[in-house]
Amino acid sequence: AREIAAVRGEEIRLPDIQFQENDEDVNGYIRISIEAPDLCLRYCARVIKNVRPVPSPEWLQQRLISAGVRPVNVPVDVTNYVMLEYNQPLHAFDYDLLDDEHHIIVRRAHDGETIVTLDEVERKLDRDTLLITDNGRPVALAGIMGGQNTMINDDTRNILLESACFQNTSVRRSSHRVGLRSDSSVRFEKGTDPNGCARAADRAAMLMQELGGGEIVGGVADAYPQPVAEREICLRYGRIERILGIALDERIVTDCFKRLRFACAAAADSITVTVPTYRPDITGEEDLIEEIARLYGYDNIPATMPSSSSGGGWDDEQKFRDELRAALAARMREIISYSFINLSNFDKLQLKPEDALRRAIKIANPLSEEQGVMRTLLLPGLLETTARNLARKNENVAFFELGSVYYPPADDIMPVEKLKLGAIVAGQTVSGWHSRPRPMDFYYLKGILEQLCARLNIRGLAFAKADHPSWHPGRSALVLAGDKEIGILGEVHPLVRSAYDIKPRVCALEIDVRSLYEAAEKLVMNEPITKYPEVERDLALIVERGLPVEELLAVIREYGGELLRKVDIFDVYTGEPVAADKKSVALRLSFRSYERTLTEEEVSGPLNTILAMAGERLGAVLR
Repeated sequence: AREIAAVRGEEIRLPDIQFQENDEDVNGYIRISIEAPDLCLRYCARVIKNVRPVPSPEWLQQRLISAGVRPVNVPVDVTNYVMLEYNQPLHAFDYDLLDDEHHIIVRRAHDGETIVTLDEVERKLDRDTLLITDNGRPVALAGIMGGQNTMINDDTRNILLESACFQNTSVRRSSHRVGLRSDSSVRFEKGTDPNGCARAADRAAMLMQELGGGEIVGGVADAYPQPVAEREICLRYGRIERILGIALDERIVTDCFKRLRFACAAAADSITVTVPTYRPDITGEEDLIEEIARLYGYDNIPATMPSSSSGGGWDDEQKFRDELRAALAARMREIISYSFINLSNFDKLQLKPEDALRRAIKIANPLSEEQGVMRTLLLPGLLETTARNLARKNENVAFFELGSVYYPPADDIMPVEKLKLGAIVAGQTVSGWHSRPRPMDFYYLKGILEQLCARLNIRGLAFAKADHPSWHPGRSALVLAGDKEIGILGEVHPLVRSAYDIKPRVCALEIDVRSLYEAAEKLVMNEPITKYPEVERDLALIVERGLPVEELLAVIREYGGELLRKVDIFDVYTGEPVAADKKSVALRLSFRSYERTLTEEEVSGPLNTILAMAGERLGAVLR
C-alpha cells in the first residue's frame, strides 16, 4: 500500500484501530524478560480473555485464501491476517497452558535442548537459536514457529498475543539450522519494524474482540531494552548526479521522498532525509538514490555506455560451449532440469550400492523431499522430462542439456562441479514430402555425436563396449577421445525405462564437456584438393560375432600406410552362409596421393598387410 501510494502520488489510509479495554492491568497477567537483547530488539504482549475459537467470517477467510493462507479459527486467522496487513508476524499462545507464574523469558537455547513445534516435529537446538520460554520451558522458536505445548485449540479461551522484533540474520540462520522455514521467518529474515510491534498487537486485539467476542486486558506488556530511532541520512545532490548520470532539480528529489513519506530538510547542496524504521533496507546515500531512480522512472534516465579501460569477451572454452549449444540446437531442443534430485533416482537407475554416483551431496535445507541431494549425473532429469512429454502425447522427442553435476569435495572445502552434456531421443524423425520418418535409435544419436565432433574438430573419437546397469548391455558404448573415456552413449535399460514409466525405447548420452574441449583441435588444417584420382577397394571380412568393429578399424588404420585416407563400413551381415558365431563386415578403403596416380602395386601392398595383420590379431578371414 505504501508503494502504490508513492507511485500514484496518493495518500495511504491505514486501518482505524479502536477497541475497549477492561479495568485490569496486563502486568498482573504477564511478565517479560529479554536475556538476549542482541537477538530480540523488542517483545510486546497483550492478553485477550474469553475469546471464542470459532470459524472466521467469510470475508476474512476469503482474504486469507486469496493470499495463500489456510483459515483455521478466529485467533489463528487474525494473527495471519495482521501479519499480511502490517508485515508483522504475531503468535497466539493459549494463556492457560502457560506456567502459573506466566513469566516469558526470551533467551538463547542450551546446546542439545529440544522443542516440539506446531508441525509435531521434535527439533534439537544449539546456543545460536533464540527461544521463547515460559519460566524456562521452551514454548516457541523465536520468529519461526510456536511450540505444540501452548498451541491454540478448541478449548482455548484466554490468549497471550506476542508481537516482537527479532534480529533478522539470527532468524535466518536458525531457520536453516533446524530445517524449518515459515511465513513468519521469511518476514523476520528481511527485517521488520521494531516500532510497529505495539500497533500490530493493537490491531490484532481489536479484530479478536470484534470477531471472537474477546475481552482485552488493559495495557501492553512491552520489553524494549534499546529503542530504535529513525535514521537520518545526508544526501548530496552531486552524489545523485554522479550515480544516476543526470542532474535532478531539488523539487523533484524532495517530491520523491514526500511520496515515500520520508521527512526531509533541504540545504544548499544536500538534503537530510529521515528514514522510517519500517525501511531497514535503507542505510546510505546509494539506497536513497535508488528510491529516487525508481520513482523518477528509469526510462527517464538517459542510457550511456560505461567507461572501461579494457574490452570484454569470451575465452576459448566459453566460445566452444556456445558453438556446442548452437550445433545441438539445430537438431534438438534444449532443456534445463533441476540440479536437485531425489535419492530414489539412484534406485531407478539400477545403480549398485557401492557405485560412486550414489555419493551425492545432501542439501541441508531442501525445498522438498523430492530435491534432497545434488545430482551426480544428468540422466534422471532427461528421463523425467521425456516421461512427461510422452505422457502428454509428444511422442517424438529429442532433448539436450548442458548442466553441471556435483561430487563430494576432494579437499573437504568445496564440492567438485563438472559441466556435462546430456542428450536423449525417442520416437521418429519428422517426415516430409522429400523424406520418410526414421527411428531415433542408437545409431541416430551416435550419428549426431559424430557430426557434432566433426564440426568442433574433435579427432580420435572412438567407441568401446560399455557395461553399466543404467544402459542396455548390448546397445550401449563408452565414448572415447583417443585413449580417454569421456562419456557413455546407448539405449536406456528396459528396467530403468519402466521405473520412469517410459514405454518406448529411448537412447541417451552423457559426455564430459571439459574433456570434449580438451580433445578439440584449436587449429584447423586444410588439405589441398588433389588432381590425382582416388582408388577404392572393398573388403568383406568374417570375424567373431562379438568383436567390436572399432578394433577391426584400428588394425586397418594402423597398417594401411600413409596412402590410406578413409575407411567406411557399408554393411554388417549375419546369417547363412556365415557361421552362427561369426559376422561379415564390409568395408570400403580409400587410397589417395597428392603427388601421383597410384599403381595397383601401391594399393595391393597395404591391402595384403591389412589382411595378414587382421587375421593374425583378430582371426579375420576374407569372405
